[in-house]
Amino acid sequence: MKITILGSGTSTGVPMVGCDCRVCTSADPRDNRTRASILIETSGSYILVDTAPDLRHQALREKIPRIDAVLFTHTHADHVNGIDDLRGFYLTNRRTVPCFGSPETIEALCRKHSYIFTGAQNGAYAPLLEPHAVSGHFELLGLRILPVPLTHGYSRSTGYRIGGTAYLTDCSSIPDTSLELLENLDVLIMDGLRYKPHPSHFNIEGALHAVSHLKPRRAILTHLTHEVSYSEGSRLPEGAEFAYDGMIVE
Repeated sequence: MKITILGSGTSTGVPMVGCDCRVCTSADPRDNRTRASILIETSGSYILVDTAPDLRHQALREKIPRIDAVLFTHTHADHVNGIDDLRGFYLTNRRTVPCFGSPETIEALCRKHSYIFTGAQNGAYAPLLEPHAVSGHFELLGLRILPVPLTHGYSRSTGYRIGGTAYLTDCSSIPDTSLELLENLDVLIMDGLRYKPHPSHFNIEGALHAVSHLKPRRAILTHLTHEVSYSEGSRLPEGAEFAYDGMIVE
């Protein structure tokens, strides 16, 4: 299984519009961050996690040939609003692909983006996604996918565990019942927004506290703001690092 970090940035992306701070003007390409998403590649199949607003750019950059399934973590704009960019994949492959998420996430997607799931009545616009609400583990393209319920400030999101790897973006705490699902991880990719506290996201201190509890063999902090320079990853504890766009985990 191969995982590509398509986007490692927060909702504004980095550089942030109108900002000339040291990170937004950095010459290090790892400080250029599109909105958070990952791609899972297994046995020639491609599973996308979230349809970030930068999906078209990410797909072109990584030369993604098709999408075979989509997992959604929640419905905030920076994780959903690239959903129309799936149309390019449909025009190339002529396949409606399954998507998965919590019941509340799938309900909201079908309500707010109904045409993505139903197409146009006159046939001019084909359905791009087939919705599946999930609350427990399921099999997908030879992988066992385990949804992990998370607290995201005032709302909820869903992480996913696939084998020894877990992806937990957009969370401010992990319920006790979910901690039990995250034991013995090889790789943990998780929210580590910035240094200052935030009501809806783990900051770096909070993320590292969770890492110390879960004890994965490797921890990668993602969904980073322009307050965090990639070079500062050298200060992180051993086994922890910052994500960057295009990073590959195998």
